[in-house]
Amino acid sequence: MPYIDISQSSTGALQLHYQDYGKGRPVILIHGWPLSGRTWEPQIADLVEAGFRVIAYDRRGFGASSQPWSGYDYDTLAQDLNELIAELTLSDVTLVGFSMGGGEVARYIGMYGSKFIRSAVFAAAVTPYLFQSEKNPEGAVTEKDVQKKQGAVLTDRLDFLEGFTQKFFSDSSGKLLVSEAQREYAKMIAAFASAKGTHDCIGSFSRTDFRADLQKFDIPTLVIHGDSDQIVPIEVSGARTHKSIKGSELHVIKNGPHGCNLSHAKEFNNALIAFLKAH
Repeated sequence: MPYIDISQSSTGALQLHYQDYGKGRPVILIHGWPLSGRTWEPQIADLVEAGFRVIAYDRRGFGASSQPWSGYDYDTLAQDLNELIAELTLSDVTLVGFSMGGGEVARYIGMYGSKFIRSAVFAAAVTPYLFQSEKNPEGAVTEKDVQKKQGAVLTDRLDFLEGFTQKFFSDSSGKLLVSEAQREYAKMIAAFASAKGTHDCIGSFSRTDFRADLQKFDIPTLVIHGDSDQIVPIEVSGARTHKSIKGSELHVIKNGPHGCNLSHAKEFNNALIAFLKAH
């Protein structure tokens, strides 16, 4: 399996695993929490067929990448993405970030700019800022929420994943919109992630403010979000991200849960590929 070595790691030897398919303009797929690049399976074949080079990597701590004890803050995660782009000598890239992965897209542009980036896609993403505070009353996540979720992961991570994956793929009525086999597969992927990374990332995607990062966007941007997302509700995330980035496009998937790239794969892929071909 292909890996890159992370040179800026302060935790010793660290490798990121990635998949690289097809030819053409590169599209980097950045997965959500607490999953891996495997969750992009419904998108990869269609993107390759449409003429794009598709690179799906596993965030540190997840999938087949190394599982260090630290480095789960967004500055470090954006550095990892930057090293991937440099190692593979990529340019004219489209970054596609799902859920937590949307934070890497935002922070990458905030830290490194758009020199090598052609366009960006936020899919059910955590941007612009989930944490509720006096400076962000629109936020939906409180400190109590963060501690409760982290406590559940520490107490019985597998039991937490059972409920989380159910909600991940269900609409606002609680109806599961994928097969039970698909939900179990997602739970299996998450089960083998780093327990420490799973815990630490909760604080990262909950408390990180991406509003300043979004102000630096000067590239075509698409926001895709389901209107039945019970994990990252559209009104506190996708709608605000769209409003924050001038000229961005918004595609709302009707009755789409958080895992809309799987539950509504055809609609998701059509919207994504149409955007890529238009920009």
